[in-house]
Amino acid sequence: MRRLAVFFFVLLFFPLAGYAADNVTTFTLENGMDGVVIRDTRAPVVTHMVWYRIGAADEVPGKSGLAHLVEHLMFKGTKAYGPGELSRIVAANGGSENAFTSFDYTGYFQRVAADRLGLMMQLEADRMRGLILSKKDVTTERSVVLEERSTRTDDNPGALFSEQRNAALYLNSHYGIPVIGWRHEVEKLTREDALAFYHKYYAPNNAILVVAGDVDPAKVKAMAEKYYGPIAPSKGVKRRNRPSEPPQLAARRLFFSDARVSQPYVIRTYLAPERNAGAQKQAAALTMLAEVLGGNGINSVLGRALQLKQKIALDASAFYDGLSLDKTSFGVFVVPAKGVGLQQAEDAMDAVIAQFMKDGVDPAQLKRIKTQIRASQIYGRDSLQGLARKYGAALTSGLTVKDVQDWPDILQAVSADDIMAAAKMVFNRKQSVTGWLMRADNEAQK
Repeated sequence: MRRLAVFFFVLLFFPLAGYAADNVTTFTLENGMDGVVIRDTRAPVVTHMVWYRIGAADEVPGKSGLAHLVEHLMFKGTKAYGPGELSRIVAANGGSENAFTSFDYTGYFQRVAADRLGLMMQLEADRMRGLILSKKDVTTERSVVLEERSTRTDDNPGALFSEQRNAALYLNSHYGIPVIGWRHEVEKLTREDALAFYHKYYAPNNAILVVAGDVDPAKVKAMAEKYYGPIAPSKGVKRRNRPSEPPQLAARRLFFSDARVSQPYVIRTYLAPERNAGAQKQAAALTMLAEVLGGNGINSVLGRALQLKQKIALDASAFYDGLSLDKTSFGVFVVPAKGVGLQQAEDAMDAVIAQFMKDGVDPAQLKRIKTQIRASQIYGRDSLQGLARKYGAALTSGLTVKDVQDWPDILQAVSADDIMAAAKMVFNRKQSVTGWLMRADNEAQK
């Protein structure tokens, strides 16, 4: 009931426009490190993040998984702080910490009381250039990564299926290579590989500091100058220049069978444009297209037709994430009901999309979606870590602070015509991969 009341409050005071921008301050240190401060005084806590403009898609051929392996190795210690000591200090100060690797970035964060911010900067600055690695460290952590691959990918038919589909969708882009790496390449990664990668890319001129919480922006900048300012930049950091996609001229199909599959489904992904700095309108239209086709369950076009009316699907949806440095993907999928074959599910999915291309967007549905998006964006501002991640992910993916703050209003400005234009552009079978996940090769194809 409380959440419902908040929702109506949102509708009353933020119906479609007037979205209040986050309280953001930016700066750049002399050594090239960028800083973003998001002030939120509701609680005496702070999220401290350091994002590096380096991810799995930046790895050289034959070294897949290296960015992720280096993320693991960043906890092995420095001359000042031994292995695991950073984590122990954060915990002793009542905080939490972790790290993550994506195609476009690698990030490290701590969430602590606001008066511990300086200590977090001291720890993070120390390992930015002071990491010490032994051959044993790399051997041990490489085994950990391989075990992670075993449990999260190799033992999961859905994850293997996704990995194969990405490899088929991207003909040249490194987005077709898994972040965790191909097993046979991870097995060969060495201490020398890790150190060369670390020394080249882990530097202030390749990093973005994001601080969100109960802080004074001027004091955050002063602290950053104290702890990060003395670190010398890396001469190895260059403008990111990654392999791009050639024209795609043929539709691809993928049939993946595994006895461990519990629920078969059909999915199609299309190559799609990403959000770009100063030019986010098309990505916004694709975002809204995904919501219209597959957002919010049975209230979506696919859900209403396949789940509610025809009753041939347990689930049907669409998805798109434009937050990407290079071209991304737009997808649709159907999980068939019992007794419904994958061919029948695919044909039904295509028929619904074809009918949508004739009928266009329902104005009432679009209005409802925009209201829901606006409400969710306001709810999202309650999370300090969510705010920090929003800016860090955007800036390491080629966007600006202004792009992040403009995004809510750009979404609200999307028209039905914009959505249909985006649909005509993205639904190009020559730029697609259709995949069937099956229990066995002879799965019923009704």
